[in-house]
Amino acid sequence: MGRNRGAFLKAFPMSDQHSDYTYGASAATASAPPPMPPQIAPPKQDRTGLAILLMCVVSFIFALQDSVSRILGSQYPAVLIVMIRYWVFAAFVTVLVSRQPGGLRRAIRTKRPLTQIARGVLLAAEVLLMVEAFVRLGLIETHAVFAVYPLLIAALSGPILGEKVGWRRWTAIGFGFAGILVVLNPSGGVMSWSALLPFGAASLFALYGLLTRHVSRDDPAMVSFFWTGIAGAAAITLVGIWDWQWLAPTDWIWMAALCVCGMTSHYLMIRSYEMAEASALQPFSYTQLVWISFIGVIFFSETLRTNVIIGACIVVGAGMFTLWRQRQKAR
Repeated sequence: MGRNRGAFLKAFPMSDQHSDYTYGASAATASAPPPMPPQIAPPKQDRTGLAILLMCVVSFIFALQDSVSRILGSQYPAVLIVMIRYWVFAAFVTVLVSRQPGGLRRAIRTKRPLTQIARGVLLAAEVLLMVEAFVRLGLIETHAVFAVYPLLIAALSGPILGEKVGWRRWTAIGFGFAGILVVLNPSGGVMSWSALLPFGAASLFALYGLLTRHVSRDDPAMVSFFWTGIAGAAAITLVGIWDWQWLAPTDWIWMAALCVCGMTSHYLMIRSYEMAEASALQPFSYTQLVWISFIGVIFFSETLRTNVIIGACIVVGAGMFTLWRQRQKAR
């Protein structure tokens, strides 16, 4: 379960402390449900070194998780794989929030039910597009294109939330989209319609993040986290149940590994955010691009083309600058 983002991720309340979840959620969290779990309180003890190590481990687990998604997605409908993952995710979320103050009774109460449902549907659709992109486009190029989503959040925050986006961030957004063109290399004749899948997923995740910030004005993080899992599971079930089929015995092992990776990664991610501020951890979530590149080349015989490396560096650099500007503005 996990993006990523995971985070992973994260993107919950509007406060300075929590705004990092919207702007700093990495491809790790976004590529697999759910995004970064809510940070209910500030770190009780600042252990930044250990937290950074845990975030790097989380990014590696997310990369493994996406690899398993590609394996299963090449043999079964993507909607089936995502549906089963969401069933486990919904159970995970239910157990997690039931241990918070107020329990499930508090998590169910929301002042914006329609918006919360829309968030869950958007995230489920995003994950579905990502799994399909893994199969058609490959792990490396999918993540290289998806890395543009923080820039989409910055660009859409103006018309959707009425926020002011300065010229510096608009410049970074422009550079980020130029980096996407470098990745896709349309002049070289290698661009395909499949490249629209991760870009579409990035767009959906950007909308999800903005809606999350919108509902955070009235609902606490625990409520949003609960509705993310439950609404997403319900939505994907309505679509995916018609494609139900039993997996082969060995593939159930892969599916179990996928779910275990999801729960493990999110537990470790929660632990990392208990030990350090989000702003210190977010840059290290980009290490998933490194893990994905190794896995894609070694196990899936993908080609790490020069233009993909250069374009990904441009996109990530622009995204990091945007995150930094947002942090400075919040201060």
